Amino acid sequence: MAYRGKISSLLGLTCKSGRKIEKMFHPVYSSILLRNTPLCRNQVVLRMSGLTVSSIQHLHTSPQCLMFIQTQDTPNPNSLKFIPGVQVLESETMDFPTLSSAQCSPLAKLLFRIEGVKSVFLGPDFITITKMDEEIDWKNIKAEVFATIMDFFTSGLPVVNEGIKNKSDSTDGNEEDDETVLMIKELLDSRIRPTVQEDGGDLIFKSFKDGIVYLKMQGSCTSCPSSMVTLKNGVQNMLQFYIPEVIAVEQVLEDELDKKAKEELEKFEKSLPE
Repeated sequence: MAYRGKISSLLGLTCKSGRKIEKMFHPVYSSILLRNTPLCRNQVVLRMSGLTVSSIQHLHTSPQCLMFIQTQDTPNPNSLKFIPGVQVLESETMDFPTLSSAQCSPLAKLLFRIEGVKSVFLGPDFITITKMDEEIDWKNIKAEVFATIMDFFTSGLPVVNEGIKNKSDSTDGNEEDDETVLMIKELLDSRIRPTVQEDGGDLIFKSFKDGIVYLKMQGSCTSCPSSMVTLKNGVQNMLQFYIPEVIAVEQVLEDELDKKAKEELEKFEKSLPE
C-alpha cells in the first residue's frame, strides 16, 4: 500500500502521511526508514546524519515492515546504489546485464519489470540499478525500486534460487593458477575489488596472458565514463607496483556467456508477436 505525505520537519523528526512529499533536495545521498507502530500506523523518518536528504515522490510499505533503505550516487550518472540495510548475497557479487541473465534471481527479475531499468547488479549488502540512458529521470525509477525492494524482502523469497552459484565470476585461486595469477587474484580481492564495490560495481579476473591482465567490469563500472581512467590509473598502476610481471590491464567487453545470452534474448524478442 502506498503512502504519500508532506515533509514537515527534518533532522530525525517524523512526518505523518498526508497528500504529497515535495521535492526538496538534490539526490546526493538519501535514507528512508519505514515503520508501522501502534501510535502512528504509518510514519516516515528522514535522517540527515550530516548528509543531503534526497527527493522522495512515493513511499511504499507493507504490514509489519521495518526497512531502512539508503541510496548512494556512483561515479556513473546512469547507475544508483541502493542499500537496503539487510544482507543481499552471502558473498561475492552477481551481475545481470539483461533480463534473460536474471532468470536465476527472483529479485533481479522483479527489478527488470521497472520501466527504464537496463541492468541489475547484486552485492553482499547493496543493489546497483543502471538505467537505460540519461534521458530517463531517476525520480521516475527510484520510487518503484524502493517499493520492489521492500516488498521482496518482506516476502521471504530467496534473492537467488537454490543451487545457483556464481562460479564463472569467482576470483578464488585454483590448482591451475601459477604464482603470478594467484598474486593478481589476491591483490584484486584484498585491495581493489572492495573499493570498486563501494562505488556499486566490481572487477572480475578473466585471464593473464603475455603480461596483460584481462578484467571484466560489472555493475556501475560497465558503462561508467571514468571506467578506463580507473582501470589504467588505478588498477593497472597498483598491480604493476606489486607485481612486476604485469605489463598492462585490459577490459574484457563480452565473454562467450554474454554473447550467448544476448543471442538468446534477440531470438526471444523476434519470436514475440508485433
